[in-house]
Amino acid sequence: MTATLEQQTKEKGSAASSSVVAAIFLTAMKLIVGIMTGSLGILAEAAHSALDLGAALITWFAVHVSDRPADETHLFGHGKVENLSALAETILLLVTCVWIIYEAINRLFFEMVEVDPSIWAFLVMGISIAIDWSRSRVLYRAAKKYNSQALEADALHFSTDIWSSSVVIIGLALVWLGERIGQKSVLMRADAVAALVVALIVIYVSIRLGKRTIDALLDTAPRGLAAQITATVARVSEAQQVLRARVRGSGSQMFVELWVAVPRHWSFEESHAVTHQIRAAVHSVSPNADVVVTTVPSVENEGIFETIQSVAARNHLAVHNISTHLTKKGVWIDLDLEVAPSLTFDQAHAIATDLETRLRAELGAAQDAPRIADINVHIEPRAEELVKGQDLTPQDAAKYIAQIRAFSQTIPHVRACQDIDVQRLDGQVYLAFHLRLDSDLSIADVHSATEEMENRLRREFPFLGRVVIHAEPAQVKSQK
Repeated sequence: MTATLEQQTKEKGSAASSSVVAAIFLTAMKLIVGIMTGSLGILAEAAHSALDLGAALITWFAVHVSDRPADETHLFGHGKVENLSALAETILLLVTCVWIIYEAINRLFFEMVEVDPSIWAFLVMGISIAIDWSRSRVLYRAAKKYNSQALEADALHFSTDIWSSSVVIIGLALVWLGERIGQKSVLMRADAVAALVVALIVIYVSIRLGKRTIDALLDTAPRGLAAQITATVARVSEAQQVLRARVRGSGSQMFVELWVAVPRHWSFEESHAVTHQIRAAVHSVSPNADVVVTTVPSVENEGIFETIQSVAARNHLAVHNISTHLTKKGVWIDLDLEVAPSLTFDQAHAIATDLETRLRAELGAAQDAPRIADINVHIEPRAEELVKGQDLTPQDAAKYIAQIRAFSQTIPHVRACQDIDVQRLDGQVYLAFHLRLDSDLSIADVHSATEEMENRLRREFPFLGRVVIHAEPAQVKSQK
């Protein structure tokens, strides 16, 4: 359990525990004064507080169980306990309302009961309002902070107590007024009417709470949340499109599943990186959400190069040096295909032919696809991962180093040549060195300069093997 979850459990448990203590005190106080005064309104409030006590106990149990981590039998955690507890509170509320309405109708039409509107009755109801107000604020803050439906339901109980207690005070005041003006028999019924008003308030709250808890138990998504999440994720530039979104709640936690289209030529690492951005976007809307993102390969806005790379990668082939050009006959495609050096020519050629077939099918299936004139595949052996190199003698290496330095001084925009390395690999001479060129050159100009350097070296040394020129920007600006 993380420190944040420990803090959440502690704060929610503290709010629920204090509500239990408050409910016990209010229930006992109202019950005693209600019996003493004979006020149905106060007795109804005692029953209501007793119900709050039961609800507070259920909430206390729920918040302690719901924050338990997922286990082998509860893979989505125990959050539904909160929703179930809220449903139980709703049922208790409705049962209490039935009793209050029955007793109020009986007093209004069939049985007159003397009510004593003493100072104690008014005092008890005033204290009740003060405690209910304090507890409802604490519970609402905790419920909002941790998205706890159980705490919100408990806060709702205490909030309705404020209004119902106010109605009871009005009823007692009318009874007291009836005694003073000689209309006791008429205004005596005001207490029962107040009890009916209390019951109606509780019924209204119960229906609202019941609907929300049933929605949560049936995995009804919070209104507008899926659309809000989709709109937020769509603003992540790397995500091409949100194909599907599913949202469900369990207690204070939301579970979000997303299917997002990404370019199919992306590597697994690139796709994985964008899922982190998507999760961050979802958490900006629903901070406590458990987010699962499935990336779906997409060909939308894909170019010819990306298509070639995707087809090759899907068949576990490595291609490079891809080039295309357009003529009246259509698009010509040239590429180099790397194969295992142990393959026979027939085997390698079969792989190249299969790749060409797949490329034609893939490129031809695209909407408004250009006609493919020809695909030329150059087959070459894939290099071994580690080749043993051998240093040349100082005398042999010196002639290569001298020629490299001499050529570098004659090529425009080259400011320095350094880190020259000369080796022998597989019977051929391998050259690697750094060229520093003007930093404001275009990459095309840099490539031309390095290519010119390589061509001069190959003309000078016809049997060269690989030549690797590492271009680096120099601080000196070119004079154009």
